[in-house]
Amino acid sequence: MKFVTFLQDEQQRFGGITSSHESKIVDLTANFSDLHSVLKSDRLDAAKTAVESGKGTINLADVTLLPPITTAEKYFCIGVNYANRNAEYKDGSEAPKNPSVFMRSRESFVGHGQYIERPPESHQLDYEGEIVVIIGKEGRRIKRENARDHIAGLCVMNEGTLRDWVRHAKFNVTQGKNFEKSGALGPWMVPLTDDIDLKDLQIQTRVNGELRQDDHTSNMMFPIEFQIEYLSKFARLKAGDVIATGTPNGAGARFDPPKYLVPGDVVEVTCPGIGTLRNEVRDEVV
Repeated sequence: MKFVTFLQDEQQRFGGITSSHESKIVDLTANFSDLHSVLKSDRLDAAKTAVESGKGTINLADVTLLPPITTAEKYFCIGVNYANRNAEYKDGSEAPKNPSVFMRSRESFVGHGQYIERPPESHQLDYEGEIVVIIGKEGRRIKRENARDHIAGLCVMNEGTLRDWVRHAKFNVTQGKNFEKSGALGPWMVPLTDDIDLKDLQIQTRVNGELRQDDHTSNMMFPIEFQIEYLSKFARLKAGDVIATGTPNGAGARFDPPKYLVPGDVVEVTCPGIGTLRNEVRDEVV
């Protein structure tokens, strides 16, 4: 099952897709305004039942997909989290003792099938494929053994980065991670089920069909459950909050010469069992 947020006739709507009818959306908007409100009111199971008992009336191909969550309070991003990624920096540093964390804004993301935009301020737009956790249950100081209880579902992200802008200051990367429409989130949220092993998920990124990133969550230095424990020590995780769990090696900046994105490039981020997020790059019109 998948939950989608989409535009139809310029109106934002919310629905679900079953595995038996993957081309049709069951429109839930009348009873469930959006995924965020479903999670905040603890009605995810009711939404699942409505999808299973409903009838798909909207063609998936006829709508514009938006990020599954469009009004999250917090978008956490974990940096340098795959073991090979730390070595990729070639700076001789030891493996980190704690995860690197930064935040993104909701305006920095587009949905599946929409354009990612390269701003005029930089031509160093890069891709970063990541598995994303969407929080379903509020909590603070969550123990890692209880982390799954706080996850609503999963999606994927292209955590687009303007590389020269992450070096505009000494201690942060915020600027290069928050250009409007520089990244993508989607294509939908797949609810977490007992058969999904968070330690055995594959993440791949392709640019124009060329495989650039390919790794498994088993190679994370800080597993997903640990990330939830760590983040909830200093922040209250709320329903709808987004956690991007880190990207493997193979980003464009790590090639010699770098392979930055240019208009016309197509980026596809895939996690088997979740889906493929596909976006074309264009220049921002100013």
